[in-house]
Amino acid sequence: MAVASKESVLANFNNQQAKHFTQTAKFYRKNDKYYAELTHQDKTTTYHIEYTFGHYPLQQFLVKGEKGRYQVLPFSWDSRSKKDGGQRWFAMYSEEDIMPADRLHWQQPLQSWNGMCADCHSDGLTRNYNPTDNSFSSEWDNINVGCLSCHADQRQHAQAYQQGKKQTTHSLVDNSLRYITGAWLRNQGEKVAKWRNQDGSPAKPRNNQFMDACFACHSLRSPVTDGIDANQPFFDQFSPQFLVPPLYHADGQIKDEVYVYGSFMQSKMHQAGVNCLDCHDPHTMKVKTLDNGLCLQCHSPDEYNVQEHHKHPVASAGAQCVNCHMPENTYMGVDDRRDHSFKIPRPDLSQQFDTPNACVQCHQASDKSKDNAWAAKTLKQWHGPAKSLSSSKRDFMRLHIGQMVSIDSHMRIIADTELDDMTRATALFMLSYRQEPLPLAKLASYVTDKSDLIRLALARALNNQPAEQKVSLLKPLLSDKRRSVRTAAAQALVDGPTSVVDSAVFKQAFEELATEHDINSWRGEGRLNQGNLALRQGNMSQAIEAYQQAIVVEPYFDLGYINLADLYRGQNQAKLVAQTLEQGIKAVPLSATLKYSYGLHLIRQKQAHQSVNYFKQAFEIDSANPQYLYALTLAMDNIGHSQKALDMLVKRYADFRGNGQIQQMGMYLAQKLNNRQAYQVFML
Repeated sequence: MAVASKESVLANFNNQQAKHFTQTAKFYRKNDKYYAELTHQDKTTTYHIEYTFGHYPLQQFLVKGEKGRYQVLPFSWDSRSKKDGGQRWFAMYSEEDIMPADRLHWQQPLQSWNGMCADCHSDGLTRNYNPTDNSFSSEWDNINVGCLSCHADQRQHAQAYQQGKKQTTHSLVDNSLRYITGAWLRNQGEKVAKWRNQDGSPAKPRNNQFMDACFACHSLRSPVTDGIDANQPFFDQFSPQFLVPPLYHADGQIKDEVYVYGSFMQSKMHQAGVNCLDCHDPHTMKVKTLDNGLCLQCHSPDEYNVQEHHKHPVASAGAQCVNCHMPENTYMGVDDRRDHSFKIPRPDLSQQFDTPNACVQCHQASDKSKDNAWAAKTLKQWHGPAKSLSSSKRDFMRLHIGQMVSIDSHMRIIADTELDDMTRATALFMLSYRQEPLPLAKLASYVTDKSDLIRLALARALNNQPAEQKVSLLKPLLSDKRRSVRTAAAQALVDGPTSVVDSAVFKQAFEELATEHDINSWRGEGRLNQGNLALRQGNMSQAIEAYQQAIVVEPYFDLGYINLADLYRGQNQAKLVAQTLEQGIKAVPLSATLKYSYGLHLIRQKQAHQSVNYFKQAFEIDSANPQYLYALTLAMDNIGHSQKALDMLVKRYADFRGNGQIQQMGMYLAQKLNNRQAYQVFML
């Protein structure tokens, strides 16, 4: 990040113009300052470029917004070479015309530098958000990323050195790197190196805690404190996202913009002790080499860097390790990022679970006939039958795509220590998706699990369980060593019988939770969390105010309307429910969730015929959601359109095979209509 100047601006501001659907832009200089002139629906506004943001492969630009905000312009500069398609202005959402009444519009909170970007692009940044007046007074120590971001405040370190005093460790980076206990060495005949002493004997496990500083920015997470301190553990500052859909594919490969943490934590590399600096330069962050030499630091070239292994011409793209084991996804229009779970391509699993694989991603670009079946057959010819998945891994993938998995099988996933902690923690968190009572006694051992991920997942998994049942289980987590675990436990217990909990311990954890909600309340989700907290405490007026503020802060965030309507429903205020949902549909007309919620409201008001139209609209907007199809066909059956409902289910069942609710609905209608042929469809 830098002040916009001749030295920092990479883009062409020589009266350049860009157009994207209904929006046009002109970029120019005047008196050594940089400006963007944006026109939408015949309204033109000029903005002074205050800061540049990023440099490669794209550069973004910040302009002043309201109440201390800086907003990211909707057009960015592609700083790649012309040969690579760069040196041009482009719209970040290239396939969409983002209108002002959209929460992704550049003037909305989700495009605010203060909340979305700031803490990872400047040293010592604090957002300083004030939830009372919805304003920011963000500050930093250095405008750009520098020493502090990784090494923390070293002033005491410098003073001690100048005074000749004994050095003390400060940051996690210093603690980790002060003592190197071994090296990656391969004994003769081994395919892969292990962490060893110089004599070849096993070395002490590496201290890789410095990666917490890396994960602070290279992860999808929610902050629990304001700013980043390299002295503090990751879980004292952030609550990371698990491998849930739609963020990740069923096998754990990245799908949405989730960065590196979630994928790397699954990998065999992480489990073996590999850290970021084995591949990346500690200061430039670039990989040490762009060829296979990067992987051959540990992997035998005689085994892996040969055509017998990769089956592609030597030095071709297909012979590069990363192209098969770290496939790229493109984010922000031009930013290619590699998956860090280091998967082996499995087109056979792609056929079953709709997961991507490098073979098809590469070959289908030139030959559409080279599909998953072709790739699976080819790999089998090359390397023999694919390795069978463990029952736990297969059940996890089934769970991930919404198929039915018994509670016993679900618990076995969590208990399977052959799986990585990230996968197990995700399965533990996914217990919150289940409707039946959970075997809480079998979860007791996870309270003291050494993995921060596992303890966090436990606290979040039990959030909606009956208060009396979970209090004894979660009570120890209120004093957990990690702040994110403590706040998750406080969230789960806020409506419980806290008289059995040490009042001082709960008070501290609750105050930390309230702070967490406050610092995140600049966006709609943060206000909802405040409202949910008040609701669970029984404070209705405070909950209503928080939900109303969610709509004020983000008027195009559909869940703000839905939560407020649900609260009114609990108070039997049907008129306010209807008004709130109608207001939401007017603001966000393409929200399937709002249409579905309004359909449910109509059902409760005995207006089943009208509800069908809203369920139909919801399913048309989001045709991958089985709940919308279920509600639609149930309502159709309710008004006497059972045959049409059955026809619809038969037609769409292939898309929802394995979904128990859809299957049961289809079988019920087939039995009701005495349609044996249709019944067989749902039995397959």
